[in-house]
Amino acid sequence: MEESQAVREMIKIISKWDPFQYGEEFYETEAVDVVQAVYDEDDPNVLAKRIQQIFETSFEQTLPIDSCREVAGRLLVMKDSSSCTP
Repeated sequence: MEESQAVREMIKIISKWDPFQYGEEFYETEAVDVVQAVYDEDDPNVLAKRIQQIFETSFEQTLPIDSCREVAGRLLVMKDSSSCTP
């Protein structure tokens, strides 16, 4: 998978997650910030905390860390699959 395709897929994952049930189109800014964090972090626990902070900053609500960790794991798998392509 190409990196640009991986980024699009990551944005879809974040949008479909819809953690506050506002609708998939509602998280564009947060999705971009989370994708950047994915490329900055390799540790799923650290990434989960970053995801939690990004959404808390935007919505002034704290997401459960387990939910963030699950998404972080999926995003890191996506990143790894794009970087392993020759």
